[in-house]
Formats: sequence, structure tokens, C-alpha cells
Amino acid sequence: MRKRFHRSFEELVEENRDQLLNDPDAIYQIEKKVDDRHAEESTTSKE
Repeated sequence: MRKRFHRSFEELVEENRDQLLNDPDAIYQIEKKVDDRHAEESTTSKE
């Protein structure tokens, strides 16, 4: 059997971040979520 290679949490986060930064659709979706949350917060803070 092959020995499994265990990566640290930090290594997994870094790999995921790199993958997201190389995916334009993922960047667009993240920006949309951030904008939506910001718009939601600004409307609730005015009340």
C-alpha cells in the first residue's frame, strides 16, 4: 500500500487559495457574495 501524504491545514488553505485565484468564475462569485453582504449590512445599519 502507498503511504498517504498528509498536508497541513495551512498547505491545504494555500492550495485552495491558489486554485480560486486562477479561476475567474470563482473570483466573480466571491466578489458578488462580498458585495451582497456589504449591501445587506448597509441597509440594516440605516434602520
